[in-house]
Amino acid sequence: MRVALVQLTTGRDLEANLDLVRAGIREAAARHSSVVVFPEASMRAFGNPLVDVAEPLDGPWATAVRAAADEAGVVVVVGMFTPGEPGTVRNTLLVHGRGIDAHYDKIHLYDAFGFKESETVTAGTEPRRFTLDGVTFGLATCYDVRFPALFTANAAAGAQVQIVCASWGAGPGKAEQWDLLVRARAADTTSYVLACGQSDPSAAGVEARRGAPTGIGRSAVVGPYGKLIERAGDGPEILYADIDPESVDEARRILPVLANRVSL
Repeated sequence: MRVALVQLTTGRDLEANLDLVRAGIREAAARHSSVVVFPEASMRAFGNPLVDVAEPLDGPWATAVRAAADEAGVVVVVGMFTPGEPGTVRNTLLVHGRGIDAHYDKIHLYDAFGFKESETVTAGTEPRRFTLDGVTFGLATCYDVRFPALFTANAAAGAQVQIVCASWGAGPGKAEQWDLLVRARAADTTSYVLACGQSDPSAAGVEARRGAPTGIGRSAVVGPYGKLIERAGDGPEILYADIDPESVDEARRILPVLANRVSL
């Protein structure tokens, strides 16, 4: 199964961001991708107001993404914002295409490194997964990658591939932490990890809000032993990879960390 990770930088304008998503879908579909993954906050970049653009899963922005996915015949995973508790949003991944319609609300909110996501975002409560052509994908968003239990829960429920959509905050040591964490979550769960982040705004020629987690690039495809397969640079680009679920089965026979784990 071919997957595509569309690393891009979004801004304030929803229609412009939608055009970027549509273009990414078309290009990935032309390269015979089955699953096309976009970053967290593809609807609107962090550092901008979110409550005023949050919409239900059947709202106009999500409906336009669904139409693009259906036209291309692919499954799209894309970060958007849906209404949360009064005055807040939910940080949502929309999943749509080829008969699949699902979503995941980010569970672990980014209250770290001076940012306070919980002031504007209502946390999700449940892991979510979807299955395409017999391959099960677990879903996670950005800060979730620091919490192995979510990935283990997805793998224990059958996920062979873990998708991480992110808008990673820049700063000293942050790139190294991202690289380490996406590989660790693959090795923890003998799963593929597809980690798609926002590109660095400066590399994309976009002005970013100072202090907001607006992306560093470095999207990655990691194999089930934690080996890096593909990595992006800091600017906009699309990564492609062919994933083989049989390699996950083999890894789990040879390295049965899921079967060997003990509740403490």
